[in-house]
Amino acid sequence: MKDPYRQIKVVIEPVGTFAESLTSREGQPQASVERHLKLVPHLRTAMITTPLFSDAAELPQLGYSAPVPASRQAARFRLRRWGATKRWWRPRSSGKWRLHPAVVAAGALLALALLLPVLVVMTRHQPTPPTPDIAAPVVEQPSAPAEAEEPQVSVYLTKKGQIETLPLEEYVTGVIAAEMPADFEFEALKAQAIAARTFIVRRLMADDKSGVPVEGTGALVTDTVNHQAYISKDTLEKEWKQKGKEAQLEKLIRATQTSRNMVMTYQGKPITASFFSTSNGYTENSEEYWTEAIPYLRSVSSPWDSKIAPHYKDTITLSQKEFLNKLGLSNRAIPASATGSTKTSKDSLIHVISTTTGHRVKELNINGVSFSGREVREKLGLRSSQFTWTLSGEDIMITTYGYGHGVGMSQWGANGMAQEGHTATQILKHYYTSIQFQQVSNLLSKK
Repeated sequence: MKDPYRQIKVVIEPVGTFAESLTSREGQPQASVERHLKLVPHLRTAMITTPLFSDAAELPQLGYSAPVPASRQAARFRLRRWGATKRWWRPRSSGKWRLHPAVVAAGALLALALLLPVLVVMTRHQPTPPTPDIAAPVVEQPSAPAEAEEPQVSVYLTKKGQIETLPLEEYVTGVIAAEMPADFEFEALKAQAIAARTFIVRRLMADDKSGVPVEGTGALVTDTVNHQAYISKDTLEKEWKQKGKEAQLEKLIRATQTSRNMVMTYQGKPITASFFSTSNGYTENSEEYWTEAIPYLRSVSSPWDSKIAPHYKDTITLSQKEFLNKLGLSNRAIPASATGSTKTSKDSLIHVISTTTGHRVKELNINGVSFSGREVREKLGLRSSQFTWTLSGEDIMITTYGYGHGVGMSQWGANGMAQEGHTATQILKHYYTSIQFQQVSNLLSKK
């Protein structure tokens, strides 16, 4: 049996079962309905989507031996139910059948309705035509400001009697090569580079040439500790490389470059970046070694030196005669009551009157004459102004603690801090109170 649920293109409203249709027709005798149904087999297939018969067995009730296509029966029967008085088809002279124009128009409209969504979808999926390439307008970017020219430093080489002029950063490398062991911690070397750069930039900005001998006229500094110790560029490139110290030199250059252009300032100006070798456990207030109280050169603790500095404690022996001669006391006899201890007894040869904030000798009396601790250190060539002494027969043994004037940064202390993981800026902020950091180029541009 053919499937009465045939898929169609034109939707026609269902009319119920065949039996219901026969009994519901008003004013039409059943015979008339049957007569019209006989025409159904001649119809071309109509298109429906819903079954018009609840059961194909209803068809034999009209006397048909074989079931008529459900679509034809239903289409014709519904035409009669809607009260159509004319046939929707008529035979042609050729004997072929054609649909009524109204049916053709309705079918065309319905077909268009079904095709419209397909057309819309196809339209949406049409590839977008490529956009023609249009050259973007050229926008000129402002050129980056040129880096400030590196300042030049002129150094008087005392042994050669010559002046060497070179860029600032190369000069800094020569200073740290002379002032700090290359095997120190890298952060300590960076701290030294910043301190050395700060020292020379301060002189550059002030055009300070003090301490330069007449024969060095035209130089800004010398290569001695009167300013900063310095190893010439030629010596570094030749002698250091000949001695197999290329790795050490590279380390110093790297310490300079990684701290490049950085200096310490106080109230916007480069500081007096003084430094020394080894502390006695403390640094010194500036006015207790020099005369001026400088706010960023304050006494701070430095406990690292005594643990790692190889010459933290040093003892020298002088004859009493040599001792008195160096102090200008050769015409003064040592009293017989003088003891060999470091007690402050008036009967002792050396009597300490006062000490500094940094625990160094500030003032003392030697054989009845007053001296400052700095005077004694310089006259006797001591490593530090913190010292003790012991008389032994005709000799005097003097023991010093630390090395240097004690003002500013301790180099061995910096190395100890670096060993504990402190950075260069942390080291410098410890030894120089309340300082800031600025770029050399910014400072010189304001000059």
